[in-house]
Amino acid sequence: MDTYKKILLIDDDVELGNLLCDFLSHHQINLEIANSGEDGIELLEQHQASINSSFDLIILDIMLPGISGLEVLKAIRKKNNIPIIMLTASGEDHDRILGLELGADDYLPKPFNSQELVARVKAILRRSNNHHNEKNDSFGDIRISQENRKAYYNDKDLILTGTEFEILGCLIASQGKTVSKDKLSEEALGRQFIPYDRSIDTHISNLRAKLKNKGAPNDLIYSKRGIGYALLKD
Repeated sequence: MDTYKKILLIDDDVELGNLLCDFLSHHQINLEIANSGEDGIELLEQHQASINSSFDLIILDIMLPGISGLEVLKAIRKKNNIPIIMLTASGEDHDRILGLELGADDYLPKPFNSQELVARVKAILRRSNNHHNEKNDSFGDIRISQENRKAYYNDKDLILTGTEFEILGCLIASQGKTVSKDKLSEEALGRQFIPYDRSIDTHISNLRAKLKNKGAPNDLIYSKRGIGYALLKD
């Protein structure tokens, strides 16, 4: 990252916030902190109302005082597709899957390594500069624009998260050939696929639901068990 990025941390752990604020500053990341979900939503809205003051990414703890992190996630996703990394308790698979279903881009279980957090953040922020083969920016009735990062089915807008956009772009670029979970994880999440990690499956499920809502067939994205996913050929 050539310029400083601005990130919002929503977490009630004051000590963790102070440590991350100092650590991330060495990686060209300015961190602002909200210690409750209510404060986080308010701070996000304040920044979006200001010119050139919006956040580039949100780090959101699931366990919060007052409204839960999942409720905060739902509230943000009603208005905003800003990238979101969830912080979850180790072993809480249900919260992770639910968070991904509600539109989180990725998750990191607590306790976590600070370098791993930086790697996840940089991977997500770097995605906007990725460009797939421009000749393969459409497949059947699906079309994406890498320039403005928008997606369409049958010329109807698909409102996607950044991770969903990257997965769809990767599937379009393959032009009906199966894409492995390993490649999808590398392309969309910027990390190696971990066996039994259901993140890619959950993002695919979200994509299917959004495509179906625009009139696409249920099997437009089909799975090859144990291998990966592909778009259905006409």
